[in-house]
Amino acid sequence: MQEVLPILVFQTDFTYLEGAVASMYGVVRSVSRNVEIITATHDLPQYDIWSASYRLQQYMEFWPKGTVFVSVVDPGVGTARKACCAYTKDGYYVVTPDNGSLTHIARMHGIEEVREIDETRNRLSSTRGTSVFHGRDLFGYCAARLASGVITYEEVGHAYDPEDIVQMPIEEPVFEGDAVRGILEIDDPNFGNVWTNIPTEDFLAKGHAFGEEVHVTINYEGKCIFDQDVRFDRTFGTVPKGQPVLYNNEQMHLSLAVCMGNFTKTYDVGFGSDYAITIRKASHA
Repeated sequence: MQEVLPILVFQTDFTYLEGAVASMYGVVRSVSRNVEIITATHDLPQYDIWSASYRLQQYMEFWPKGTVFVSVVDPGVGTARKACCAYTKDGYYVVTPDNGSLTHIARMHGIEEVREIDETRNRLSSTRGTSVFHGRDLFGYCAARLASGVITYEEVGHAYDPEDIVQMPIEEPVFEGDAVRGILEIDDPNFGNVWTNIPTEDFLAKGHAFGEEVHVTINYEGKCIFDQDVRFDRTFGTVPKGQPVLYNNEQMHLSLAVCMGNFTKTYDVGFGSDYAITIRKASHA
């Protein structure tokens, strides 16, 4: 019976506009024809390490234990930043630059061990003249060797303290009376929804209920850009087409959408810590 190898799941900001993804996957296939390659996305926002970190925690838990994730958003490629492979406390591997990409995984899953990739043995030797494509030459190559069993995890490189992993700050929501303040943490770029850092369970515990009207304000760099009463509900279709709704997203966080529309385009809203959101009961409720 053939051994079932770990799956390789890739996310990058490379796009499919040129040959980067094809060459990266070609390197994996050159190491082993038997490793299964799955694309999570190659359309992460350019240079956006926060999005790389967030997207990993969005889907990691739904994969089999032992899956090897390759996450490459690497504006510091070729510089002194570490290249690493982290092993999570719940049994996943992440091959990535240590540049903040492990922030959410460290928080949500926990890092059991982290190893710096030994470039003397786990870097593609035929391309040593270039330092600008570690997705192909280092991360993809090392991940393929690990997933195919060519190397053990211990052979990735030397271990270092998980406490030394580069992490970005994660903001927490603040509840005050009948109001909660948070940020717009990420977007859903296909449908134009925006996701907050406010857990729906905590919001409900403060006396809110699905079906009620709430008042939502969004400020960007101190300027109010959204100030409306909206319905709070489980899904989009409980409001008329074109109307905003506050709903419980698939991450179980409060989020904003426009029914059969695009919230980010309609209201010119982005995401990040500069986008502050406050939600309270509507005045007429």
